Amino acid sequence: MSRNLVTAAMIVALLWAAAAAAAEKNWTPPGYKLYGQVLSDEFMRANPDLLSITLHGVPPGLNGVYTMFAGSFPDRIGNADDPDDIDVIRKGITIVDPRWNRVNDTVPKFVVLAPMRNASGDNIGLVVYAFKVAERSNRHERQLYARALELRDALAKRIPNYEALFAEAK
Repeated sequence: MSRNLVTAAMIVALLWAAAAAAAEKNWTPPGYKLYGQVLSDEFMRANPDLLSITLHGVPPGLNGVYTMFAGSFPDRIGNADDPDDIDVIRKGITIVDPRWNRVNDTVPKFVVLAPMRNASGDNIGLVVYAFKVAERSNRHERQLYARALELRDALAKRIPNYEALFAEAK
């Protein structure tokens, strides 16, 4: 009897988790690979200091649908953005998050949420960089913040305009 209860509880938990994950999605990407995804993949390959990179914004043709549309976590594409993501997009602010007190993170990391820019220097969305670090500390905060801006500026040179990020990869 108790084994059946445990099995039933596990099934309910899995179904609840699947429903919660589905509810987080607010956008479905097209059936082709986006140029933004190509950029994300290239930046991950070229920068071994990165743990992840994600691109966020409102897909063309939509209004108020803030979402992750490209990045190193393909299963998260289409997830609704958090309020801090939206603040960066709307206000053009940068959030430096050393995560040194985040004991639930599986690996130590240093995260920077920065306005994503196009080649003209306009703020067009959000780019999130998570850097690999050896320990939970803000010891390298200045260097990693500068590195995030360096990567953000290199990314901007590859983005003629926001809509290009949603174009089919060539």
